Amino acid sequence: MTALLLQQRPDNRAVRWWLVTIVVLIAIMALVGAATRLTESGLSIVEWKPVTGALPPLNPAQWNEAFEAYKAIPQYRELNAGMTLGEFQTIFWWEWTHRLLGRVIGVAFLLPFLWFLWRGVLRADLRLRLWLIFGLGALQGVVGWWMVASGLSERVEVSHHRLATHLMLALLIFAGIVWTLRRLVDRPPSPASLRLKITSVALLVLTFVQIYLGALLAGLRAGRVYNTWPEIDGALIPSAGRLFFDEPWWRNLFDNTLTVQFEHRMVAYALFALAILHAVDAVRSRAGAAASGALWLVAAVTLQAVLGILTLLHQVPIPLGLAHQAVAMSVLTLAVFQAERLAARRVDPKPIGASLAAAR
Repeated sequence: MTALLLQQRPDNRAVRWWLVTIVVLIAIMALVGAATRLTESGLSIVEWKPVTGALPPLNPAQWNEAFEAYKAIPQYRELNAGMTLGEFQTIFWWEWTHRLLGRVIGVAFLLPFLWFLWRGVLRADLRLRLWLIFGLGALQGVVGWWMVASGLSERVEVSHHRLATHLMLALLIFAGIVWTLRRLVDRPPSPASLRLKITSVALLVLTFVQIYLGALLAGLRAGRVYNTWPEIDGALIPSAGRLFFDEPWWRNLFDNTLTVQFEHRMVAYALFALAILHAVDAVRSRAGAAASGALWLVAAVTLQAVLGILTLLHQVPIPLGLAHQAVAMSVLTLAVFQAERLAARRVDPKPIGASLAAAR
């Protein structure tokens, strides 16, 4: 994928390498975030200190202070009473690493961005898009604390709604940077019908929906129940009374563990079927690179489905859970590739700084 993103064009190579670095860092942060959730580490740091929080406890007194702060929240009292300092340090390091990566990404994005602005090598449309991405990144820090705060007083875990919001915002930023990278690559137009373009966008939207449902599933710990496949709760399709027992009915779509897991399965089937139909259409249409992209997408969706089933059957062991998350990001990347490849607008053939050079 990196080779595809970095087709040679010397005048914007530095910009592309910078953005690829940010994409890789976000992917790593998402995986560390998944590990933080799977190890129940997300509430181990109970304060938000954007600057001074970059330093971990450095002596026994500071470690004891951090541990005592954790002991004051419901998660410790109800789930981890009797935890040793060493056990606390294990979950602390997961959360601290996750937050540190957020700070690193912020600096790694902003400083080169300001340098490129000062050099005047970014087109106006690219500057606007990158400022928007930076703004979303700043918002992500606030959303991250908003998520953590939901588990500090009345709950023993963070709100699954806020967890899903946090993940989706991260992946929106990730997808935005991948799309931007694709637009910096000079390529010939891909022959494609309107139907292919529509299904590529549908695949991208459906991928986001599926990841959102997966985040709800993770936040509800719903992967640890109904651990059979293809049946769920003893049937291929659970009874309406079990799927919609809560009032109002729409709350079941987000809060009922059975309903959320059933939705996640159904959207997975729909995504798999649509990916195959899109690939068959692309190959029959002789759509060039779009046909290869469609086949890669089918392969990734298939692998993700297999991992999802194995993760469910084994009640979400950490290695399988992390693999499931990693492949989900690969599916999203390939879906962005395909949607951008088939988009009507083509990349400006001029180098990033060409318009500036012409003006001079």
